[in-house]
Amino acid sequence: MVAPRVPTMPADERRKESERQFHNQRFGAQPDVRESLSRWYGAVAACARTQQQLVERYGKGGKVLEYGCADGRASIARDHFIDQTASFHGIDISDQAIDSARQSAANRQLEKCSFSVMDAENMTFPDAEFDVVFGSGILHHLDLNRAFSEIARVLRPGGKAIFSEPLGHNVFLKLFRRMTPRLRTADEHPLLMRDVSLAEKYFRLVEHRAFGMTTLLAVPLQAPFAKSKAMRFCEQADAVLLRVPVIRKNAWFVLLELTR
Repeated sequence: MVAPRVPTMPADERRKESERQFHNQRFGAQPDVRESLSRWYGAVAACARTQQQLVERYGKGGKVLEYGCADGRASIARDHFIDQTASFHGIDISDQAIDSARQSAANRQLEKCSFSVMDAENMTFPDAEFDVVFGSGILHHLDLNRAFSEIARVLRPGGKAIFSEPLGHNVFLKLFRRMTPRLRTADEHPLLMRDVSLAEKYFRLVEHRAFGMTTLLAVPLQAPFAKSKAMRFCEQADAVLLRVPVIRKNAWFVLLELTR
């Protein structure tokens, strides 16, 4: 007797379900499975600061969407900015993360804030709904053609999309990623420069800056004063070095500023 054929999940749906399960497990875990990496993000603190400044500049008084908001903690901690927007929305594929974000927003009584479980590649928002869309470490989990298309669709003309993303050219970072598969999903793909160029298909203006080269050397330092001083020096060095294209593509992160 031939066993009945069990229908298989289409590859696209399987990818999204894998992402959902990974991030549900991550945000339901104590501690977060990626907690061991947190100190290394100090190497791209300048990227985070610059992104925050841009989001606050363009989002003040407007409708803002955090695309891939996780549990919302980073944005909710900046409730002064949320209060200055017309509205603030966050979406994520993880229902576990969204439950946490909603609870945190309720605890802080943030009335302009809402969070939804949503497919980032097929959003349910109307066209031209937002003035600013931003996210951190989200695009490299997605089909970029679909993601860029959807982001452009929900932005008003002249609106801004501001994303910080890991780059995938550096051989040492690629080796580290291969050695730590449990810290990432199977389908993620750090951006290549051709992915940055792909954004030109959907946006009128594409600008990008790289972060995280010599700053990685300052992270292991233990003495707070020495570490702070070394990090400032390395950030200044990176600002010069990362203007050179062959060096820039080997940085850890890229900050995209996309104008609809």
